Amino acid sequence: MSDEVSAQDLHDARAIWGFHLMHHRLEPVDLGIGLGSHDLGVATFTAKLYHEQFFPMIVFTGASSRTTAARFPRGEAVHYREHAIELGVSSSAIRVETSATNTGQNIAFTRDLLEAADIPVKTVLLVSKPYMERRAYATCQKVWPEVRAICASEPIGFDDYLATIDDTKLVLDMLVGDLQRVMEYPALGFAVQQDIPAEVESAYDRLVSAGYTSRLMKT
Repeated sequence: MSDEVSAQDLHDARAIWGFHLMHHRLEPVDLGIGLGSHDLGVATFTAKLYHEQFFPMIVFTGASSRTTAARFPRGEAVHYREHAIELGVSSSAIRVETSATNTGQNIAFTRDLLEAADIPVKTVLLVSKPYMERRAYATCQKVWPEVRAICASEPIGFDDYLATIDDTKLVLDMLVGDLQRVMEYPALGFAVQQDIPAEVESAYDRLVSAGYTSRLMKT
């Protein structure tokens, strides 16, 4: 594909971005879960919510992936923890899960870590990239249905997020990849079904045709 990002591409990306946001109302919960990714803003926002007393404890979860190995060589969760401590979060309030390489494992391994430590949890706040909210929610509903999950992400608009990441192609690739997983994972048993508006599916099809495919899984 061309390196040029068209106005149509950005229009379609905004439609998918909006769909990924769950618009949950925040409330105090037992645990905050910072889902690992390339975006250190997840750790920043998790620390902010901790300081605002939405949860007393954090689990950062994530190993490294092909998009994060260079940036977070010791693993996403480890770097997230270090960043949160720099932002004033007590180290005793943070646990790390360093093995997960996908969202299902993020949730399952966090659940297992807490069960092994005999820490009961009934409510969780899943903190992710903005365009990962819906997939995180659908995954948690499937993998850990015993808890009530609320989703949150840094309150940032699409254009400002692009400027923060400074890699428009990567962001559009990730938007498309996350939507594919929202669509495909229920049939694979990884997530619960989500209703997808026709205009969002059309935006997805156009972006795939335009070549934003590097984060698509093979089907």
